[in-house]
Amino acid sequence: MKVVAAYLLAVLGGNTCPTAEDLKNVLGSVGADADDDRIELLLSNVKGKDITELIASGREKLASVPSGGGVAVSSGAAPAAGGGIWASVCSIKRFGFQKVLFCISLVL
Repeated sequence: MKVVAAYLLAVLGGNTCPTAEDLKNVLGSVGADADDDRIELLLSNVKGKDITELIASGREKLASVPSGGGVAVSSGAAPAAGGGIWASVCSIKRFGFQKVLFCISLVL
C-alpha cells in the first residue's frame, strides 16, 4: 500500500510518469523503506495506464464487494477522463485515501 500511496502522491504532485527513483524519494522523505520488487511490480502494472481510469475501474470492482455495513462506496459516476488529476483529488477527498488505494490495488 505504501508504494501505491507514493505513486499517487507523485502523480498528484505533477509527475505524470513516476520512476522507481521518484517513488524511493517519496518513501525516503518520510523514513519508509522502499521495496524494489514491489516498486517494479507496481510500475509494470500501471505502465501506459491513466491513473483516473485505474481509480474508476477499482471503484467499480469495490462497489460489487459486499460491505456488510450497508454503506455504498460508489456514489456517483466515475470521473471523466477529462477530469484528470482533479478527479483523482476529488475521489481521495470524497472516499478517503485508504479506499482509493484499495480501489487501485483491486485493479492491479
